[in-house]
Amino acid sequence: MPPTQHLRGASRLAIEAVTGITDLVEALHAEIARLPLTASSPRTRGLTGLVYRGVRGVTQMVGGGLDLALDALTPLLGQAGPEQANAAIAALNGVLGDYLEASGNPLATAMRLHPLVDGATGPALVLLHGLCMNEAQWRRDGADFPAALARLGYRPLGLRYNSGRAIWRNGAELAELLDELPGPITLLGHSMGGLLARSAIAQAQGRRWPARLQRLVTLGTPHLGAPLERGGQQVQQLLTVSAYSRPFAALAARRSAGIRDLRHASLLEADAGKASRIPLPAGVACHAIAATTAKKPSGPPARWLGDGLVPVASALGQHREASRRLAFTDTAVITTLGHLGLQTDARVLGQLQGWLTPVR
Repeated sequence: MPPTQHLRGASRLAIEAVTGITDLVEALHAEIARLPLTASSPRTRGLTGLVYRGVRGVTQMVGGGLDLALDALTPLLGQAGPEQANAAIAALNGVLGDYLEASGNPLATAMRLHPLVDGATGPALVLLHGLCMNEAQWRRDGADFPAALARLGYRPLGLRYNSGRAIWRNGAELAELLDELPGPITLLGHSMGGLLARSAIAQAQGRRWPARLQRLVTLGTPHLGAPLERGGQQVQQLLTVSAYSRPFAALAARRSAGIRDLRHASLLEADAGKASRIPLPAGVACHAIAATTAKKPSGPPARWLGDGLVPVASALGQHREASRRLAFTDTAVITTLGHLGLQTDARVLGQLQGWLTPVR
């Protein structure tokens, strides 16, 4: 994408952001003007105090994420290299990707596959990144999963996509894109990437590639939903309780469609706002790795501490209702590891190398 398009897209986003804040201030002014005046106080109490603490928390989370993305865009518009530019755009798409696409903003990411290892041949191994990330981030912190998996005889391909779009939209597009790949296919998804893979499989009726799908591997994927997104939804509802804070509900609602889909792991258009009841594909070897920050977890896995973002039970598809459990061929749990570490940890790579047997 030429720098002029980056500049145009960032400028448009800035203008629309200012307009949105103006609307928010106007709505807040109107609410306060029509309510009886109360004694001023530096801190409110009770339910109102709880609401305002929620407002401050949402402002910090949403503002912090946008600040990181927009701060990263500053050098991009100057002399930043492709790696930094792509990382910044990936973060921005995760936060506002559906809006960028709907408004025709040139910063919206188009879906495409990228070869990750020069000269690699063999069956396609498609790596699907998570929210706010891109395909280059399978290589970081000294780790290089694509190169290690290429040595097994695979051809690693990185999918770049707009992670702020609804998961079902990305799934439908991926289902079409995978038809272009010849030969056997393996899908490896981190976090949201695993949900995207399952969505594509569920929407691939009548296509050729599902018959060639050999394996599905997910790393820290919230198959049963992500509690942090549920918390965001609860805060949004809480903000509507008080007339003073009601205008802020629109700000909390600005989470992208992709983020909202993580709440219940919604994979199909018909399942928007609720959990999808989609089994794992029949006849395909399916593997899942979960991480826990605990050193020595005890009790049943359903109660284990997760990786900081995704509970162990969700990553392994272990629902309390038998009808909603996912029957993985194999599972593994890695201790003392956080969510992002699933893409760099040597123990995770060793488990993948064990499952993805060398191609002969």
